[in-house]
Amino acid sequence: MLTEQLLEVLLLKHWQAKKVLRKKSIYLWRAYYNWLVKVKKLRIKLALRIAGLSILIFTGCREGSQEQKATTTSSLKELPVVRLEPVDTFCYNEYVAEIRAKQYVEIRSRVKGFLEHIYVDEGKYVARGTVLFHINDAEYRATFERMEANLLSAIAEKNRIELEAERVKRLVDSNIVSLTELKIAQYNLEAAEAKIRQEEANVLQARLMLSYTDIRAPYDGFINRIMYKIGSLIDEGNLLTTLTDNNEVLAYFHVSEKEYLEYMREENREKVSHEVEMVLADGSLHAYKGMVETIEREVDPTTGSLAFRARFPNPSRILKHGASGKVRIARKLKNVILIPQSATFDVQDRHYVFVMDSSHRLFSRQFFIQRRLGHFYVHDSGLHAGEIILYEGVQHVRDSMQVMPRFVSWPAAAK
Repeated sequence: MLTEQLLEVLLLKHWQAKKVLRKKSIYLWRAYYNWLVKVKKLRIKLALRIAGLSILIFTGCREGSQEQKATTTSSLKELPVVRLEPVDTFCYNEYVAEIRAKQYVEIRSRVKGFLEHIYVDEGKYVARGTVLFHINDAEYRATFERMEANLLSAIAEKNRIELEAERVKRLVDSNIVSLTELKIAQYNLEAAEAKIRQEEANVLQARLMLSYTDIRAPYDGFINRIMYKIGSLIDEGNLLTTLTDNNEVLAYFHVSEKEYLEYMREENREKVSHEVEMVLADGSLHAYKGMVETIEREVDPTTGSLAFRARFPNPSRILKHGASGKVRIARKLKNVILIPQSATFDVQDRHYVFVMDSSHRLFSRQFFIQRRLGHFYVHDSGLHAGEIILYEGVQHVRDSMQVMPRFVSWPAAAK
C-alpha cells in the first residue's frame, strides 16, 4: 500500500516537473525568437549603414579620381603633332651644268706685225663689223702694190704677145712663115693670159693680207680681256681677245641612264614640259626658265650618263660664258607621304620619329626614306598613312611618354 502511494507521489512530482519544464521551454523559445528579431534588425541597420558608408566612400573616391585625373591632364606637356596624309608634289633633280654663251669666239691675228691701234676697251659692247685692232700694214700694203704692178705688167705683156700673134698670122696667110710660127705665137698668148690670172690671184691674196691688218668683230657682242698692248709684236695666230654674245646661253649637263629613262617615261605619259630651271652659284634661281633642246644619242660608257643641252634666255646677261650652275628638272611625285625633318632624329644613320598611339603616348619608330625634298623626307617604308607623329620637339620627349597633342594642319606643316 505504501509502495503504491509512493509511486503516485513520484508520478505526481514528475508530471509537475514536466509541466514546469514545458513552461520554461516556452519562455526560452520566446526569448530566443525575440533575440533573433533583434539580431535581424541589427543586421538590417548595419547593412544600411555599411551601404551608406560605401556610397560616401565611392563618391569621395570618384571625385578624388576625377580631381587627380584633371590634375594629371593639366600637367601633361602640350606638343604639336601632325597626321600623315598622302599628297601629290614635285621633286627636283639637280645636275651640275657648264654654261656656254650662244656665241663665243676667239679673236686671233691672221698676220704678223706690230699692234698699232686698239679701238675698243674691255667689257664694251661692239656691233658686227666694228674694227677692234689695227696691225701696222706698211709691209702688206707694199706687197699689195707690188702685186698690182705685176698684174699690170702681165696685162701689158699679154697685149704685146697678142699683137705679135696677129702679125704672125698675117705672115702665115701670105705664106711667108710656116704654120709652126703661128702656133708658137698662140701658145705664148695663152701663157700670157695665164700669167694675168696668176697675178690677179696674187693681188687678191695681197689685198686679203692687207685687210687682215684691220681686225673686225664677226658679230654683235662684248669684248673680253685684251691680251696685248699697243706696240706689241703680234705673230700670226696670236689670241688678241674673245668676243661673247650671251643674250642666250647654253647649259650642258649629264644625266644618268636611269634618270634619263624616268624622264622619258614621264614625258611620254604626262607630256611634261621640257622646261628647266637654273640654280646660280649663290643658290638663287635664274629669272628665266630654259628648255631642253637636245639629248645626246650615245651613253658615255665611262660614266653611264647622257649629255643634255638646255637653252636659257639671258637678257640681263647675268649668266657668263664659262660659269657653272645647276640645272633643275622637276619630277612629279604622286601619293607620297612627306615627313617633316623637324619630326625626325637620327641614331647611327638611321631615321626615327615618335608615333602617338590612342592614349597619347609616344613611341619611337624607325622609317626609311626615298630622298630629301627641301625640309622634308619622302617616305619609303616604316610608317603608314593616317598615323600621328610628333611634329617637333623630339629632344624633349622619351619613349612611352604621355603628352597633350596639339594638331598642326598639314599646309602649315608643309610651309
